[in-house]
Amino acid sequence: MNSEELRKLQAPLKEQYKSNPESAVVTLTAEGNIGEGISCKVETGQRLAQAGLHPATGGDGTLACSGDLLLEALVACAGVTLKSVSTAIGIKVKSGIVKAEGDLDFRGTLAVSKEAPVGFRNIRLTFQLDCDTDAEKKATLLKLTERYCVVLQTISTATPVSSSISCC
Repeated sequence: MNSEELRKLQAPLKEQYKSNPESAVVTLTAEGNIGEGISCKVETGQRLAQAGLHPATGGDGTLACSGDLLLEALVACAGVTLKSVSTAIGIKVKSGIVKAEGDLDFRGTLAVSKEAPVGFRNIRLTFQLDCDTDAEKKATLLKLTERYCVVLQTISTATPVSSSISCC
């Protein structure tokens, strides 16, 4: 896909969203089933992911850690966003690696220390790209990728989340 094809594909959607802002509001959902042991199976659309305890919290390492899944979602979204942005602004990315690393202090998760946070202390997102462009265009590519990556923006802006529970 080139820049013109991408613009042509997105133009009617952009126009629709300008004229009818509510049509741009979409609710994304994820669903999981509580499994045997301490696990939850999540339908990802393409495959089934079964989440469980991380080895640092007593898991045996055979099930996906939900922290890993969060980082995988970030990598997926950032990679797709980067390719979309690079196409839109005319930077040819031949190949690349997107990597997310996050630091967790499991003392918080296991209630060992009230001072230790529950969740990632920090997350590092890196892109190693095979592309021929100058430093200014790379900076623009990174800036726009950060701006339009849904998962990155959700994480970095601390989006409010509400929770509820019901028993049947």
